[in-house]
Amino acid sequence: MLKHYFFLLLLVGLLLSSCVPTQDMIYLQRKDENANETLVNTVNSKPYRVQSNDILSISIKTIDPKLAQIFNPTSNENSLLKSDQLLYFEGYTVNDHGVIRVPVLGEVLVLGLTTEEIRKKIEERLLSEYFYKESNLFVNVRMAGFRYTINGEVQLPGTKTLYQEKVTILEAIANSGDITMTGNRKEVMVIRQLPQGVEMHTIDLTDSKALQSNYYNLQPNDYIYVKPLSQKSWGTGKTGLESLSFVLTVLSLLTTTFLLLRK
Repeated sequence: MLKHYFFLLLLVGLLLSSCVPTQDMIYLQRKDENANETLVNTVNSKPYRVQSNDILSISIKTIDPKLAQIFNPTSNENSLLKSDQLLYFEGYTVNDHGVIRVPVLGEVLVLGLTTEEIRKKIEERLLSEYFYKESNLFVNVRMAGFRYTINGEVQLPGTKTLYQEKVTILEAIANSGDITMTGNRKEVMVIRQLPQGVEMHTIDLTDSKALQSNYYNLQPNDYIYVKPLSQKSWGTGKTGLESLSFVLTVLSLLTTTFLLLRK
């Protein structure tokens, strides 16, 4: 009789340990005592500073469109038909020395500057060398798409490009089809390339404190890696039904082996 109880407890233990708990799949949970209070977080996002191999989109407008056309890579007509993907070919690529080549202006050092600082730099040069203040000069500088790479336990891994100014890690994951059931939401790694080197940080997306992390708001060229849960390496199943099926299969195999050995 004791053997049957032991066997039953072992079966229940296997089922409980092999399933993925619901708490490990819910994002941004309030895990402190004041869970009923409204959570207000300060946005921890620093302005992105341009690095080598980045691609910039620069447009220059003035009351004299013919003069502005000299500085723009395409005419106004073509720009209306231009797709976002063509920015890779028509944008301004930052070379290994941190320089872009702008028509007429020549080489412009942009490494380590924000897009706003680059805009002011180009605008000042144009006003001092080619335009008057009365020309209503308008310069717009943007990153040619927000590019990041995501890998690991997500539905759609790979390199992605979003055409917006800011991207959070949850938006990046949603754009990749969400984390799979066997993905570890408590240990999502963000690898960030900085001028001084590479930074690696692990963020717990099941905790609402993730909103306060400097890595919640991504920067262009960030690499995201979602680690697998131990259930995936065990191969026991993600849900209770899958785990029960696994246990029954193992028991069936053991019973068959036992009966064969008795013969």
